Amino acid sequence: MKLPRKQAVVLRDAIAQWKQDGVIKEAQAATLAATIEVQYFDWRKLAKYSFWIALFSIVSSVSAALSDRFIRDLLEILFKAPAAIKCAALSLVAGGLFHWGLARRAEAPGKVYRNEAIFFLGILATAGAISQLGIMLDTGSGHFSLMLLLSFLVYAALGIRLESNLIWIFALASLGSWMGTETGYLSGWGAYYLGMNYPLRFVLFGGLLTACALSLETHPLGQRFFRSTLAMGLLYLFIALWIMSIFGNYGDFPSWGRVKQIELFHWSILFAAVAGWAVYYGLRHDNDITKGFGLTFLGINLYTRFFELFWNSLHKAVFFALLAASFWYIGSKAETIWNLGKEDEARKPTDGK
Repeated sequence: MKLPRKQAVVLRDAIAQWKQDGVIKEAQAATLAATIEVQYFDWRKLAKYSFWIALFSIVSSVSAALSDRFIRDLLEILFKAPAAIKCAALSLVAGGLFHWGLARRAEAPGKVYRNEAIFFLGILATAGAISQLGIMLDTGSGHFSLMLLLSFLVYAALGIRLESNLIWIFALASLGSWMGTETGYLSGWGAYYLGMNYPLRFVLFGGLLTACALSLETHPLGQRFFRSTLAMGLLYLFIALWIMSIFGNYGDFPSWGRVKQIELFHWSILFAAVAGWAVYYGLRHDNDITKGFGLTFLGINLYTRFFELFWNSLHKAVFFALLAASFWYIGSKAETIWNLGKEDEARKPTDGK
């Protein structure tokens, strides 16, 4: 059995503990330990990133083709059809891709990334169909956020029906886009809505989405999409908090430029407090997602404040020397922790004798 190094260490520890507790005999423990083979190259990640690069290349290829004048003129001739026909055609393409992806998943469930790549192409076709529907129904009101709400409903239904976290992530992305554009429309595309600029609105949106994810962790339906919903909620929340810690609740650059950065320090404290809560929650509930987000954005907060406070006041040589020293320290600690895992793995054959 080929496993990544960390998983191999955990499994060997478990076998050693079972042998020590008398759950399995020494001969059986040795047999089980001998079947474990460390896989030093992560082919799973290579497959994942290769399919993402392939999809990005497909999108880039289509974009490059559309930018060519000859191809663009040819497409205009070929596709001079009403929006309703385009919408129906793209809907059929999307339906075919989703059906293909579903059949492929039933046939080869282990080929996760290939199946999700097919679903991604279906997502793009669905987005095109919804955009054509928007063109067809457009009355000139500028209320196009309704199409984003429709995108959320369609993607959410597809994600639940096909049990695809990828489609569910696009549903949540559409929901966030709808919230931003809808509040912009209601405010007349002004800087504020109910006294909140865009980042502050997304702080509330991200916090609400995170709370929903945590409350639905034990729900039968919510468990399927718990991790992706939590990750999207925390991403909305922390990116918005980071922007708030820099710009505060200001809607334009001239207003922001007239205030001192120290006047926005309370947003930095809020940012750090939320990151601290995420780390605490992750440690208490053994949740790697909240712990990872908390630690990452706590570091981003600290380094952002470092740049704000010392970029102009320190000599650049001293500034970068301090920056190098801090990263050297972090790297040294990370390397020490990594080597501890290697030492545990190296001791396993000796312990098994």
